Amino acid sequence: MSVASSLGDPHALVDPDCPHRRYRGACHVTFLLFLVWIGGAQWRLGGQEAAFEGVLFIVLLFACVLAHEFGHILAAKRYGIQTPEVTLWPIGGVASLKRIPDNPREELVVAVAGPAVNVVIAGLIILFLGMSLDTAAMTELENPRAGLMARLAAANVFLVVFNLIPAFPMDGGRVLRALLAMRMNHVEATRIAARIGQGAAFLFALVGLFLNPMLIVIGLFIYLSATAESQHVAFKNATLGLPVRAGMVSPVEVLATASTLDDAVDLLLRTSQKEFPVVDGSGFPRGLLTRDGLIVALRQGGPATPVLEVMTRDLPTVLDWQPFDAADALLNQSKAPALLVLDARQRLVGLLTPENIGEMMMVRSARPDWRFRNRQSYA
Repeated sequence: MSVASSLGDPHALVDPDCPHRRYRGACHVTFLLFLVWIGGAQWRLGGQEAAFEGVLFIVLLFACVLAHEFGHILAAKRYGIQTPEVTLWPIGGVASLKRIPDNPREELVVAVAGPAVNVVIAGLIILFLGMSLDTAAMTELENPRAGLMARLAAANVFLVVFNLIPAFPMDGGRVLRALLAMRMNHVEATRIAARIGQGAAFLFALVGLFLNPMLIVIGLFIYLSATAESQHVAFKNATLGLPVRAGMVSPVEVLATASTLDDAVDLLLRTSQKEFPVVDGSGFPRGLLTRDGLIVALRQGGPATPVLEVMTRDLPTVLDWQPFDAADALLNQSKAPALLVLDARQRLVGLLTPENIGEMMMVRSARPDWRFRNRQSYA
């Protein structure tokens, strides 16, 4: 088994704008498949005993990875940041923080907290075994005949060293971003850290061509994550202070409460919309019918089926004057197909969808100097 195949942590801190809910942990299905693969590979090499020891080592190793993520979680909790979930992947763990700290010093503490846990674990094992982790001991990490705890101590040392590589958005990259943000604005600090992370990703991929293909996968994760976060931070900065009306889709075609699926099909074919609000005679929203929902409803019913029977109800709403960044976070939290944008009288005036937010991000990526306008009309 290769060290790099299980010790990577390319995005230990993730900011998915998750909703506030109870914390939960999960093993991604690929992690379980990884355990099966390790067990099978070790069984072919040394039989049942080797398979058991191989799987046990991986389980203990990922227990250390989980402890690493709890280091981030506890540090983030100190600053009032919730962590709804932790997911274990074959290349490491992901702690989904509700948000990344805005204060550079807080981000520094949260980023360092994970590797600090592995330092403590390695130190305790070393003290318990009375061993030393010299170069020879580190080479024993790949030796199945070495003691299980000695290999685990060496693995934790490797976790610390690997995760503190200044390749954003790994822990070391976030440490770098936090240090840069103490001397410059957050957007510029993120841009510099992301570029360094992208460079490191290319090095990972290059080394992976000769040593271990898993490094190519890790490099790809780092590159994509660094690019996405840099664009996300720049986009948040560009839309800071804008109201929802500046980015909503307006005007929109709507369906009446008396409309049928046949009416919805007509709108689908003659417009470019994929989401159709259902409103009553006063313009108050009652629900939303999406393109996918329409297709499913047509398969299950007939064209005369009322849209009231198949529309999605209880969708999140936002007022057109509210901050755009808050609405963007709400859309991510709810996982809804769209936000219904209302005016002061609670009447529908537009939609906010992941698609039009994505289009705004593409514009911002193509023209970093572009400033979105504060639209005052809905024409």
